[in-house]
Amino acid sequence: MRDLSRDPVPQPGDVINQPGQPFDGFTVVSVYTRAQAIADGVLIDATAGDLAAISAQHFPGVHVAMTAAVGALIEKAVAHPDHGNDWKGVWHDVLWMSRVAPVKSFPGGRLFKVVITGTGRKRLHTLKALVHPGDKGEPCFTIMLPEED
Repeated sequence: MRDLSRDPVPQPGDVINQPGQPFDGFTVVSVYTRAQAIADGVLIDATAGDLAAISAQHFPGVHVAMTAAVGALIEKAVAHPDHGNDWKGVWHDVLWMSRVAPVKSFPGGRLFKVVITGTGRKRLHTLKALVHPGDKGEPCFTIMLPEED
């Protein structure tokens, strides 16, 4: 039997033991970790590279990521020649608005609006921010489109 205090990430075959929770007694069939999602390109790690300082400024000590769909939205804005956007500036705006402009809050997250120019006719975008545990229970923050989970 695995020592869950050393490796809290559920593994296939583990039985969930959380009395009172909806999945109590269920057997884990498969696991897709945050690290795997980053390696696969489903998530973009914003705590590494050029975005690291901005992420740490807004959420110190928290692993911050965005979905590939949000990354594509920012890339489209940055590529537009008429708006002078850059990755750091747009990412700063997204993180700032995630903190100060909630539209709807729900357990573990909120919807918020942010203006991103250069993405087409639509300028005002609704995004979703989730605060959740990472692969080892560490605090994580993920920005995604409202329809993403």
